[in-house]
Amino acid sequence: MTTVPVSELKAGLRLQSDVFTEMGSLLLPKGRILLPRDLEILQAFLIQQVEVGTDDLTKSSGESTTVRSGISESQGPSLDGRDESEQFQDEYDKMVMLVKNAFQSVLVSNLSIYELRGQLESLLVHIQRYNVMTYTPPAMIEVDYIFHNAVLASLTSYSIAQWIGLPQKDWMQVAFAGLLHDIGNAKMDPAILYKPSKLTWEEQEEIRSHTSLGYQLLKNVKAINEGVRLAALQHHEKVDGTGYPLRLKGEQIHIYAKIVGVADVFHAMTLEKTYRPAQSPYLVLEQIKSESFGKLDPSVVQVFIHKLTQFNNGTKVRLNDNRTGEIIFADRDHPTRPLIQVDGEIINLMLQRELYIEYIVT
Repeated sequence: MTTVPVSELKAGLRLQSDVFTEMGSLLLPKGRILLPRDLEILQAFLIQQVEVGTDDLTKSSGESTTVRSGISESQGPSLDGRDESEQFQDEYDKMVMLVKNAFQSVLVSNLSIYELRGQLESLLVHIQRYNVMTYTPPAMIEVDYIFHNAVLASLTSYSIAQWIGLPQKDWMQVAFAGLLHDIGNAKMDPAILYKPSKLTWEEQEEIRSHTSLGYQLLKNVKAINEGVRLAALQHHEKVDGTGYPLRLKGEQIHIYAKIVGVADVFHAMTLEKTYRPAQSPYLVLEQIKSESFGKLDPSVVQVFIHKLTQFNNGTKVRLNDNRTGEIIFADRDHPTRPLIQVDGEIINLMLQRELYIEYIVT
């Protein structure tokens, strides 16, 4: 490791320590392979010097260095010719179909929990290909929304469980909690469940009963723990006691339910529906953050937002005025409103509140 002046840096070098702004915000993370755009960012923030690997310096002086954009060496094609993304999508589609079958059969037969677990394990093998912020199910039809929401909530809950430091023995159970949190909807009247217009008070009360019904359906299911059952019952509870069905508060709510509650809200708002277009993931995170004051668990929300918005420098985005730009800096205190460069112009979304990131360009 050696310290090099920014003026002498070349693309392809790997940072050996985090780079911070004068205000203490993370600018570039340790381990990042510098791109040409990163060199401009370092100069723009008046960074004088950084630490890079000595081996990289030797390579850069004697031979060209291939700059990879975040793709690991293992992400090539598999033995059957499919790349990691295709494998993930195949396993995801199988999981959605299995969940759909489970919802349709649970009223007349026992839940095939071991079959669900086997497919869930096959899907989680490819969890590295899942990006909470950018993944959108292809060709999702409205009647399949609850099944896609179940699988996405499962993947996201599994990730959150790791991010907040739950023991490894809980990870699969939390994934089950996300997968089965809405199982009570199997007993709902489809005419109400898929009603495109506003529900009446009576219809809202019936929909709310899916939490209690879900707990009952899972009550005698083997291979899941009580936390999974309580997640089905409690995922609409709020830490200030205004949720349902039991108006529980704070620590009365199981941690699985708190995790699934955050994942469920995020995907419910970012998935496309016939009566409501998908919302910007950045705007949804802002709403989730506002709901951490009394509604959603603040510690879970803080970690969730941090993980979803960290290290986004260089990400291409589309703003709500249809302009496309690139994130050049995200303040850790305002991660959903970074600095965006559009055609040479720097836009500060903290100051220009009428603008927001509508879409991440993948």
